[in-house]
This record gives sequence, C-alpha cells and structure tokens, in this order.
Amino acid sequence: MSGDTVEVEGVTVPVDHYIDGRRVSSETTFEVRSPIDWDSWKLAEVANGGQAEVDAAVAAARRAFPQWAALGPEGRHAHLTRLADVIDATVPDLAKVECADNGSLYEAMSLRVLPRAANNIRFFADFARDRLNHDDTARTLHGGERNRVRYDPAGVAAVSTPWNAPFMLATWRVGPALAAGDTVVLKPPEWAPLTCSMLGDLADEAGLPPGVLNVVHGTGAGAGAPLTGHRDVDRVAFTGSPATAHTVYRDAAANLTPVSFELGGKSPFIVFEDADLDAATATAAYQYDNSGQVCLAGTRLLVQRDIVGDFLTRFEERVGEIKVGDPRDPDTTYGPLIHPVALERVTGYVERAFEAGANLAFGGRPIEGLYYPPTLFTDVPEQAEILHHEVFGPVLTLQTFEDEQDAIAKANATDYGLAATIYTGDEERADRVSAAVVAGTVWVNCFYVRDLETPFGGARDSGIGREGGHHSFDFYSDVKTIVERTALFSRGE
Repeated sequence: MSGDTVEVEGVTVPVDHYIDGRRVSSETTFEVRSPIDWDSWKLAEVANGGQAEVDAAVAAARRAFPQWAALGPEGRHAHLTRLADVIDATVPDLAKVECADNGSLYEAMSLRVLPRAANNIRFFADFARDRLNHDDTARTLHGGERNRVRYDPAGVAAVSTPWNAPFMLATWRVGPALAAGDTVVLKPPEWAPLTCSMLGDLADEAGLPPGVLNVVHGTGAGAGAPLTGHRDVDRVAFTGSPATAHTVYRDAAANLTPVSFELGGKSPFIVFEDADLDAATATAAYQYDNSGQVCLAGTRLLVQRDIVGDFLTRFEERVGEIKVGDPRDPDTTYGPLIHPVALERVTGYVERAFEAGANLAFGGRPIEGLYYPPTLFTDVPEQAEILHHEVFGPVLTLQTFEDEQDAIAKANATDYGLAATIYTGDEERADRVSAAVVAGTVWVNCFYVRDLETPFGGARDSGIGREGGHHSFDFYSDVKTIVERTALFSRGE
C-alpha cells in the first residue's frame, strides 16, 4: 500500500489518511512527539486533514455502504473475524507504537488493553450474527398479529476516539458499527494517532472492502468538526470532554444526526467501615493507573470517618509501591502525562487546590519532563474546584463521611455520573448505595471489569446514550418494528 511511513520502535507506521482502501496525503502535516521524552523524541509528521479529506472519506463510506449492508450479519462476521485475528497477531507491534505515542505501559498494552481490541471486534460480530433479527424478537398481539423487530444498518458512522487508549477505544465503537452493517470514518486523536492509523492497514490485510473503514487524521477543528457536522453522516460517536461535546452536539444537531457521547467523569470511590481495607486500598491506589488518565477512575476517595486513619496508612503504603518512569520498563507502574498541555492542566489544578486551602498529603510537584507523581489532597473545602472538575491526571482527593446518607450526598455532589466504586462488607448496603449514586457503572468490591453485553455510558455531563450488547445496535442500527396479520397471507400447498 502506498503512502508515507515512519519507523517507531522498529515498527513501520503509516502517517497518511486511509480513504477508500488507499493511502491519501494532505498538503500539510502536524507533528507528533513521544511523551516519554518530549523534547528530543519526534515520532512523526502526520497528514493534516480537513474538509476535502473528510468529504472524500464520507463519500467512500457512502459508496461502500450498500454492499457492506447487503452482506448481512453472517457475511460481515467472516470479514470481522479475520480483522480480529489480524489485530491479535499485531498486538506486540501495536503495543510498542502506542507506548511510544501516548506513554501507556508497554506491558499493560500488550497483555491487557490491546487484546481487548480484538475481543471487541469478535464480540460484536458474534452478537450481530447470533442475536439480531432472530425469531426471539417476535411477539403475537391480542388480535393475532405478529410483531417483529429488525435491526437494519443505519448508514455512515463517524467515530472520534480519545488519546488515552486510542486503538482499543476505537474498536469499542468501530466494532459494533461495522457489525451492524454501517461503514465508518474514524478520526484518531491528534495527540496519539499512530495506532489508529495502523488500523487502516490491518483492515486492508483482513480484506475489508474499500470504503468500509476510513481513517482521517487532523485536529478537532480541522477534521473533527467537518466530520461530525457532515450532512451525509448518519451516526456520530464521540469520546472526549463535555466542553468539546457541546460543539460536536451542535454540529450534529444541525442534521438531526443521532449521537453517542462518553464524556469523562469525577467518580466517587466509597469505603465503608466494614470494608476489606487491604482490598480497598489496593484498588484505591490503582486509580493512579495510566497517570490518572482514565475516565473511569475513582478520583474522589470517600472514606467513613472512623476508619480514615487506618485507610490512609495502608493507602500510602500501597502508593509507595508505585514507580513512575519509562513505560517501556517492566518495573514501571505508570509513565508520563500525554502532552505539555496536560501537564499544565494538572499543575494548574494542583496550584488552585493549594489556594483553596486543601491539604497536600503527598505528591504535588512535577518530577521531570511530563512525569508527575501520585498526588493526594485531604481536607478539601467542599466548593473547591478540584472536587468538581475532571483533572485527568494522577491527583486524588480524600473526604470523610459520617454515614450512608452522607456518603451518597457527597458521591452525587458533581455534575458527572460516569462510574462509582463501593467497598463494603454489607450486601444490602451495597444494593442501597448502588441504587442511590448517580453513575452509569457501579463497581462493588471490584473495579474495571464488565461484560461487553452490558450497557456502558454516563449520566449527567458524563455522556449521552449507552453502548454494549443490544445497546450498541440500538444506536448503530435503524430499529424497525414490523407488524403482520399473518391470517391474510396466502398459503401455498
């Protein structure tokens, strides 16, 4: 396949767009640097797309749509299974590139995160083949009519993926869209675009027809806005900040295009006095994973007052085991922040927390480069900005609560509602608090596990809609009800 490439950690990476089954360049490029060593490690100059490239990609997706849709779930399953196999075989190379590109741990990428990408593709291909448009959706009405539900392909889906796990999170949206029979235009994040760019070549290797999956690089304003506001796009899936989502929503609304938004969180991590403190503190320390650049992280520790001293002692011991450093080193626990803008953002939140009167328990000062230590604030005034805004860095706060109702009130004192984590030894309490907190996902005595068939999404400013299992196909399909009076059908002999 033609097009410009670069070498990243010994892996050949395409840096042009992937449109209609071929590589396409642009007149301008944008620079991508590695957060591992920002000042000296330039990774690539990537094609900088705009309206023309978006128009070409959407047109290619529109041309490819009828034949892709006509394959049906069984025909698409064969293509997508091959794509999953190709992704599996490429995980070591993808992990090297993603580690360099966004600073995530190589070990985490290769063993846990990137294998999920192939699982995403397989799961949704299997689900579409085995569960959609089957007779189990049929119902007989009182008058004898038969009521059936069909999931028909919707058209062209625009997918915008974030930089903290770009390849895996792209497949979380691309997988169900393709399995539903849609064609896709993927816009990678400009801060970490390289593995998503590789997805184009992997689709080609797997034999996906030209135009079924397209990749357009660029900035949010340059490529993202023309894509999400395109009149020939039928679905918009976006992961990012609420601030950007307002713009995306406005652009999509001009065409009444349905949207699916996952917009981050400020999630509570609630620890009751009857919790297993060893388990709770180990999981609490894990909230620093990926330098805190995880939307689901429980960044607001809420600990029952009677156990806060014991909790802090054990928590600090766990945090003391964290090693911040080069993410390629297997001994490293987490690596750098993604970009100087991210470092500036984290530093700003920390400085303003000091100004608001919060107590710094540990951390709070950059190490070097884009590396930032685990940081904890206690005694934070209730109106302090850091309790209410998403930092997206390795900064947690700790508040105490008196009883169950106080814990629920503090947990819900946010504009977000993506996730919550609860540690308790009382199953009835777990049920009560899980029902009362505002969150799309609640983990009880565990964290970061979920069946792909269950819904995922957020409440309040954390998003719009749910994806996973049937919920994904509710979005990426045109759901049709067919009501038939079968008694009037002619019956052949």
